[in-house]
Amino acid sequence: MTQASSQTADEPAVEHLTAQRHPGLSELPATAICGNDITSSCLYVSALAILQAGHYAWLALLIVAAVLFLFRKIYGEVVGALPLNGGAYNALLNTTSKRVASLAACLTLLSYMATAVISASEAMHYVHHLWNGLPVIGATIGLLALFMVLAIIGISESSKVAVVIFVTHITTLTLLLVIGGWYLFSHGLGTLIANFSTPVEGGIGRALFFGFAAAMLGISGFESSSNYVEEQAPGVFPKTLRNMWMAVTVFNPGMALLALALVPIPEVEGHKEALLSHMGGLAGGPWLARIVSVDAALVLSGAVLTSFVGVNGLIGRMTLDRCLPQALLKKSRRGTTYRIIIVFFLLSVSVLLATKGELSALAGVYTISFLAVMILFGIGNILLKVKRARLPRPTTASWPAVLIGIAAVTVGLVGNLLLNPAYVKVFLYYFIPTVLVVFIMLGRIWLLRVCLYFIRRVSDMIAGWTSAMSQTIRGKIDQINSQQFVFFTRGDDVAALNRAMLYVRNNEHTNRIKVVTVVEEKKDVPAKLRRDLKFLDEAYPSIDIEFVVLKGEFTPELIRELSQEWDVPMNFMFIGSPGDHFLYGLAELGGVRLII
Repeated sequence: MTQASSQTADEPAVEHLTAQRHPGLSELPATAICGNDITSSCLYVSALAILQAGHYAWLALLIVAAVLFLFRKIYGEVVGALPLNGGAYNALLNTTSKRVASLAACLTLLSYMATAVISASEAMHYVHHLWNGLPVIGATIGLLALFMVLAIIGISESSKVAVVIFVTHITTLTLLLVIGGWYLFSHGLGTLIANFSTPVEGGIGRALFFGFAAAMLGISGFESSSNYVEEQAPGVFPKTLRNMWMAVTVFNPGMALLALALVPIPEVEGHKEALLSHMGGLAGGPWLARIVSVDAALVLSGAVLTSFVGVNGLIGRMTLDRCLPQALLKKSRRGTTYRIIIVFFLLSVSVLLATKGELSALAGVYTISFLAVMILFGIGNILLKVKRARLPRPTTASWPAVLIGIAAVTVGLVGNLLLNPAYVKVFLYYFIPTVLVVFIMLGRIWLLRVCLYFIRRVSDMIAGWTSAMSQTIRGKIDQINSQQFVFFTRGDDVAALNRAMLYVRNNEHTNRIKVVTVVEEKKDVPAKLRRDLKFLDEAYPSIDIEFVVLKGEFTPELIRELSQEWDVPMNFMFIGSPGDHFLYGLAELGGVRLII
């Protein structure tokens, strides 16, 4: 065991995404980015809920709002304790293994891809209603390209566009409610009374079950804010959750009630793709219908922007953790990871062209992915409570709230699968290839070893030309394993140190670990720490354990200095779970991870 060593780079220049931190989005722009996604659900969820629940649709939507209230605490606790991009992936990464976390990431990626394509296409369909000569597929590609450029320019500039769209949308919805209310005051509640007198098929139990399942799509986008939390100013994230919940609680049931008061239930089916525009025409005339159509196109476009911003934060985090090729971290002059954004744009366009604009199949991918991510986030909250009980957090969700929230979303997922069983098959068409790509990256050492084995066998029969290839692959394995990792210890016992070694060995590709202790005086180093590390060095002969004693204080500045000096990215550094008296928040440590 040596006292000092140098570090060899892992793969092409891993850039530190935390090196140039954004000053942070304030409440309005941060809410607008995710709010455009979740509030755009008003455009379709009322019709979906009414078709399944009849005149109980408003109640089903209120129940969904109650479930979302529980998830405010669930998300607030997890992201408050682990304020890093990645959403469910980040929660599971810090409480389980990288493979389990990657499953959540794949589901989130599929959700964003489906959101971007469906929202862009539906936005152009609304425009097509106003301009019949519009080529929908070409315009959809153009819209995706526009928001790709906005995302590459930077989140501050993108948020300005999001704010304009969000304010316009909220204003339009409010206008529709006000004019609709005045219309009802002037013309009476005959349609509402008739609709409430219409019996629902299968009784109230079936109506609420399937109505609730359909209404769960009204909160799609709630998870988006957790995927770009690092771009938000301190304290803004819980406010975005509150604001999204308030919007959903007011507008979704409100629009359903207004729809029941204006449109006979049998006529909803014929207007389900543009129900709000139809309602605007009934209550205010053609001018209001056109305003709602324009607003629909705008806010659906804003949901496209949400997908680009959210997926950029998620894939950036995954790439830093070596789940995806490091080349994706290449930055533009404006400091944005433009390759991630371009790849996401190309994938979205390929899906659009492959489906030829018939996007009903993608609805299955969207539904299952979104609801599964919500469930996994709840599971991440449970694991955080059990495995990271000492980790400070600004808010805590109660056990009943977490369990009820998970159960409710599971019911919504089951209900959607019963309504559309074909969704499972379509979902697997997209999910399996996505998982394979990520798992190939995670298992690339094993795959390279398999390749090495076969190449060696062939080289025994065909000596000569295969030797160079074998050396190249061996060099690649050694290059990956040469990435040094750092574990900061305060003098943990040998059992805790052993758990740290086991975690790194089972989850990371490396054969070099630097164990660092920071003390005020060299004499403060526990004598047993050296003995324990010497024992572990012998117990793990394949891992080079280096012990370093530093004189000073353990601070975020020290971590950044060591990261630069040793050329070790901060997300390759680990600490044990800090206690309540720890002076710094996890976000201030620049991506340092917890392993014990």
